[in-house]
Formats: sequence, C-alpha cells, structure tokens
Amino acid sequence: MSIIATAFQDTLQWRKFIKLAIPILLAEVLHLSSTVVDTIMAGQYSSLDLAGVSIGGSTLFPLMILVVGIVMATTPSVAQAFGASQLHRIGPLVQQSIWLAISLGLLSILLIMLVEPVFNLLAITGPVRTIALDYLFAASFALPAITLMQSLRSFSEGLSITKPMVYFTLLGALINIPINYAFIYGKFGLPAMGGVGCGWATTISAWATTLGMAGYIYWRPVYRQCGFFERFYWPQLDVLTQLLKVGVPIGISIFIEATMFAIVALFLAPLGTTVVAGHQLVLNFSSLSFMLPMSIGIALTIRIGQAVGAGHAQEAKQLVIIGFTLALAMATATCCLMLSVPDIIAQIYTQDQAVIDVAVSLFFLAAMFQLSDAIQVAGAGILRGYKDTKWPMLMIVISYWVIGLPLGYILGLTDLLLPALGAQGFWIGIICGLSCAAALLCFRVLYIVKKPLPTQDHG
Repeated sequence: MSIIATAFQDTLQWRKFIKLAIPILLAEVLHLSSTVVDTIMAGQYSSLDLAGVSIGGSTLFPLMILVVGIVMATTPSVAQAFGASQLHRIGPLVQQSIWLAISLGLLSILLIMLVEPVFNLLAITGPVRTIALDYLFAASFALPAITLMQSLRSFSEGLSITKPMVYFTLLGALINIPINYAFIYGKFGLPAMGGVGCGWATTISAWATTLGMAGYIYWRPVYRQCGFFERFYWPQLDVLTQLLKVGVPIGISIFIEATMFAIVALFLAPLGTTVVAGHQLVLNFSSLSFMLPMSIGIALTIRIGQAVGAGHAQEAKQLVIIGFTLALAMATATCCLMLSVPDIIAQIYTQDQAVIDVAVSLFFLAAMFQLSDAIQVAGAGILRGYKDTKWPMLMIVISYWVIGLPLGYILGLTDLLLPALGAQGFWIGIICGLSCAAALLCFRVLYIVKKPLPTQDHG
C-alpha cells in the first residue's frame, strides 16, 4: 500500500492531529481578539489616539514577532526529545530557552527605547508622536512576558499539551478588556490615559497570562516528569547556540512575511485613503483566514518533531500528507468564501461604497493566494519539525523580497510591464511571491523526507 493511501486510511493519526490543532487555532484567535479590542477602544476614545496606537503597534509588532520567532525553536527541540522518550533532556533545555527568552525580551525593551530616530526619519510629529512613544514605552514591558510565554508554550506544546494556551490566552483577553476601559477612560479613580492606556493594559494582561501559565506548569504533575524543577541550570552557551541556530531563521522568516505586507501599505499610501482602506480590509480578513492553515503549520511542527525524535520516518511522511491535505482543504473553503460573497464580507467592515468597491476588486486576488499561502505555511511547519530552518529562510527571502515585493511595486506603481495597476498590482506581486515560496518549500520538504532521519543525541 502506498504512503498516501496509508495516510488517508489511518484515522487515528487524523484524530490525534485535529485534536492537537484545534486548541492552537482557538488560542491564536483569542490572541488576535486582544489586538482588535485595543484598536476599537482606542478609536472610540479619539481618532488621534487610534492613530497613535496604530503607529506604536506597527512599530512594536515586527520586533515582537522576530524575538518570538527565535524562541519558537524550543517547540521542535522539545518535541524531538519527547518523541525520543528522552524526557530528562527537556527540563534543562526549557531552562535554557527561558534564559534566551528573558534576554531577548530585555533587549527588545532597549531597542524600543531607541525608536525616536526612526520617528524622526518618518517625520512623525505632534500629539500622534507623543501618544505613539508613550504607548510604546508602556507596551515594551510586555515583551519579556511575551517571549517567556512562548518558551512556556513551546514546552507544553512540544509534549502535545495545547489546551492550556487556550485557557490562559482567554484569561489575558478577559483581563485586557476591563483594564483597557479603566486606563483609557480614567475609571475607578485612575487618570484618563487614552491610547497610552492600551499599552499598560497589554503589559498587565501579558504578565498575568505568563504567570498563570507558569503556575499551571508548576502545579501539573505531567510537566514534572521532564526534570524542569529538579535542578537549576545557568546559561549554557552550546545549548543557546543550538536554539539560536534553529530559531533565528524562524524569526527572520516570520519577520520578512509580516514586513512585506506592512511595506505594501506604505507604498499604497500616496494612492489615497480609499485604496489603503480597501487594501487593509482585505488584508485583515486574509489574516483571519490565515489562522486556519497557520494552526495546521504549528501542529505539524509538533507532531513531526515527535515522529522525528522517535525515529518514525514513515509516520512523519504520513503527517506531511495529512497536514498538506488539511491546510489545502481549509484554504479551499476560504477561497470559495471570498469568491462567492466578497461584497458581504466587505460590508461587515465598512458601509463606505467606494471602499467596498476597492475591496471587492481585491478579494478575487486574495482568494487566488489562499492555496499558495496554505502550502507555504504547512511546508514551513513541516521543515521546522525537522529543525530545518536555514534553507527555508533563504527561500522566503528570495520569494518575498526578491520576487514578490519588487514585482508588486513594478505592477502597482509603474508602467514598465503594464499600465500601473495600483493595489491590484501589489496583490499580484504577493500572489507570485507566495506561490514561489510554496513551490520552493515543497521541493525542500520532498528533499528532507527522503533523507534518513538524524540520530538523536542520548546525552
């Protein structure tokens, strides 16, 4: 029987995979909800505060995903050790991950404190600048909590325990709403901080979530089998180097993808607020849709990491087929939704007909890249499970910054190939970049799964 037929008939593997992926998806949706709440509540206070929070958030986000991406190296490392039944290696490894997370979090605070020259370069002045800088100062103290949370999350998810992230992300979202309200509007005897209050609420909810997760890990016996609490380890350069070797390419890859979309928004700014609003509307819905295959990608990293650790090459190949199938099925559903009711989706966001018209014209193109996006995120998740991250990073750099973004600029704002297409030109460039990434990562997956599995270190 072929590996494909075996994969489709193995109902146990499908159930285990879906059971793992659903809590990951719920946690990601809850995490996004906090950002949405910040935006809505700051906007209701004043448009000036909304602008300040938006600028501050756009500055904070790339740095946050870079450092979180680096710490994500912990997930396949824990998963492989768990799959190899080397539980004694996990506790010391996670301690090193925590040292790395704290260091990156503190370094991030320092970098945020040095952001003023960037604002000078971008000519951000007046009250908006003050709000953005004050918001960044407040929110920067969340970064050590966020990186530490990723380390603890990787510890738990590497053991296939994904439900705690749902509990504590929900806790963070529930804490965030009342604290936002109190800080923004000055309730319960507090001064009204406006948009800056969102930054302090983000920090408080991030630390509450992280401390809650830490307490859960401490009190649950299942984590104690990993030797996490048996002995204290100071930073070990060799282990930290291995984590960085896997993690830095992950962080850079995620950073590149996120910044490509941010740069597109900047390039579109001269075309007017209607075009930018339509682009952002479609991009926001696409980001929501992206969470479906992204949860599959994270689950693939965990399950394939465990199979690789156990030396089960055939199981890893089955998981590759299951993961790609689920990611493509979800992408097909969102593609059909965008093609069938684009106007209804747009009307959820705005009643401005001009913005709706721009959005509807872009939804067709957004639908086209759903399949490529699903393939590339699943491929990246698979390769991380094998701890193969350097070549995927190079492939993503080529696809997005060498092919996608330059082509989008040429098609969108110049007449070199066609009459300037505006936002549509950039989306065509995005489709080409994502398709290139999907193809290259698929070739890399085929290459990796054919290689013998690496021998696990039993030290």
